Amino acid sequence: MTRVVRETDFPTLKLLQRGKVRDMYDLGDAYLMVATDRMSAFDVVMPDPIPGKGVVLTQISLFWFDIMAALVNHHVITAEVARYPQSCQPYAADLQGRSILVKKAQPLPVECVVRGYITGSGWNSYQQDGTVCGIRLPEGLLESDRLPEPIFTPSTKEAMGKHDINIDFNAMVSRIGAPLAEKVRLLSLAIYKKGAQIAAEKGILIADTKFEFGLVDGEVILIDEVLTPDSSRFWPQASYSPGGAQKSFDKQYLRDYLLSLDWDKTPPGPTLPQAVIDQTRAKYVEALTLLSGNSHGL
Repeated sequence: MTRVVRETDFPTLKLLQRGKVRDMYDLGDAYLMVATDRMSAFDVVMPDPIPGKGVVLTQISLFWFDIMAALVNHHVITAEVARYPQSCQPYAADLQGRSILVKKAQPLPVECVVRGYITGSGWNSYQQDGTVCGIRLPEGLLESDRLPEPIFTPSTKEAMGKHDINIDFNAMVSRIGAPLAEKVRLLSLAIYKKGAQIAAEKGILIADTKFEFGLVDGEVILIDEVLTPDSSRFWPQASYSPGGAQKSFDKQYLRDYLLSLDWDKTPPGPTLPQAVIDQTRAKYVEALTLLSGNSHGL
């Protein structure tokens, strides 16, 4: 039976912050990053957790961190709980499978978004003026069409509860400087292309995704999570058909359910029916299994 962790409570550890999904602890010379089973949609945390979701996010991220190490260093120190500091051991049961000991990095104040297909807010923008984040795209694209080449479309990184705002590359340069902006743009595109190729071989199309980078001693490293169903749109390759919305392995199923309700996208979120919880969980576990070949007991 999957241990459900909606919120961690480790009284002898120093809680740094609770995000929409992750609880971060400051261990002195490292951070402890714990992916809970909280589910957010439209920047609102739902009242009901998705059992095992934190394990899925952690294991998919570890799968990709390992693969992408050839392109960029990352913040993972270890995900083996037995190798964590002694102060963490009383909480081993809650940490198992859903936590990572990570380097302390200074996060860049931007989200690095890459789009390989036209969907979501990108599709909305394209319908208005034929552009996405200042990038002009070919005429006549259908919803969910594959783009000729993946595009880099950064966004702001807003406080929890606020929506990130799409910006163009020049606005990103003004925030972090041209050399750093160009470096993370190239890294983001390279990571996406490699990930998309590997995922496609396993039957998953990665429509778009967002990365986060940080600085450690002046070096740019990959942080947070990588190519998960929370940070990406995963579509089944077998059912892909441009011209409308696609089936998905990610939280789009939950978003679609929420859009069918009379809910104004402000807290508190609505209680989720068990069927929606079960179906969301199944989609996440299927994505993990297809990518890594291992369901990790979920």
